[in-house]
Amino acid sequence: MTARVLVLGGSFAGMTAALSTASRLGRDVDVTVVAASDRFVFNPSLIWLPFGRRGRTDISFPVEPTFARHGVTFVHGAATRVDPDAHRVETTAGTFDYDYLVIATGYRNDLDVVPGMRETPTITTLQGAEQTYDAWRRFLDDPGDVVIGATQRASCFGAAYEFLFNTSYQLRRAGLHGDVKLHYVTSEPYAGHFGIDGMPGARTLMKMFARKEGIDVETNQSMTRIRPDAVELADGREVPYKFAMIVPPFRGQDFLAETPGLVDAGNYVPVRPTYQSERWDDVYAVGIAAAVPVPWTTQVATGIPKTGFPSEQQAHIAAKNIVSQVRGEEPVEAKEFAKIPALCVMDAGNNGVAMVADHMLPPRKAAVMVPGPQNHAFKVGFEKYSLAKMKAGRVRLP
Repeated sequence: MTARVLVLGGSFAGMTAALSTASRLGRDVDVTVVAASDRFVFNPSLIWLPFGRRGRTDISFPVEPTFARHGVTFVHGAATRVDPDAHRVETTAGTFDYDYLVIATGYRNDLDVVPGMRETPTITTLQGAEQTYDAWRRFLDDPGDVVIGATQRASCFGAAYEFLFNTSYQLRRAGLHGDVKLHYVTSEPYAGHFGIDGMPGARTLMKMFARKEGIDVETNQSMTRIRPDAVELADGREVPYKFAMIVPPFRGQDFLAETPGLVDAGNYVPVRPTYQSERWDDVYAVGIAAAVPVPWTTQVATGIPKTGFPSEQQAHIAAKNIVSQVRGEEPVEAKEFAKIPALCVMDAGNNGVAMVADHMLPPRKAAVMVPGPQNHAFKVGFEKYSLAKMKAGRVRLP
């Protein structure tokens, strides 16, 4: 009997899980992907879109042709309910039964974290980045001070830093750098924490970058309100601006909370190191949908970033374990999120920093940060390679 594998989500984790499972099992599996979006978006490039350096078609592609070439069925629809006991998922495109389920539904912005966040430009979605493009154009016509920030409970600090330094670069290009004050307001305990408890030399390097660019950095900050002209902080101060981009926290998808015992308070699925649900052996969660406990306490709550590289690693582990189960074997592939290697390139307009470590989270035995203008070229090359790899469906490439 052919095994039925249902994957919810078609981004980094979902596409990797679906195509990896299909390639490993061939005719022994029927893989179906149900996703609310019919396009793959290379989210790391959203930092460039507001400045006109990328457009929607530059960083995205339709997923159906990719899945079809590899024998995977794609359904454009949003999941609305998961019933793990009945092995069934309800969606806006119909009801699907499964033998194995992979939840790779990603995140949604928690726009209720701070009053005014819903009206504030951000870059964590394609639509949000396009709206930020419009806001940046208006700013250039009527410039003033700039605030880039990440709220309490935010986790996507890498994108915040990249946008911060790209903003500084664009201000120089526009001849505004000396006339505009650039502020960075973050919940991190120190600049360079990144939501991963930092890296060797991160504090010093971020201070150096900020000093070089004349950026005023405010750490350990909780926002209480974002007005159209100022960010209000918990300590009573206000940071005025003409342009702001704020990164909010993420949450898992709301429909998952309708299934008792499936998700935690953030709507993320608690998983074992095999990426099986803690409660159901035939339910997996990968990428941002998988819960990652924060192993430390900070003065202001911060989250842990879940980027494309670890998402792909998790998806491959899940695919291998599904293959084992289909073949009547026990899942043996396992690696908790904290021990997945870290690989990140932070772009800074015409500069950047490459970060590599043996583990995403401490303790680490090896970690290094390499600054320099070559990292901008590396980031662009990585973008082109990743888009080509995913569009071709060659997810088992490095």
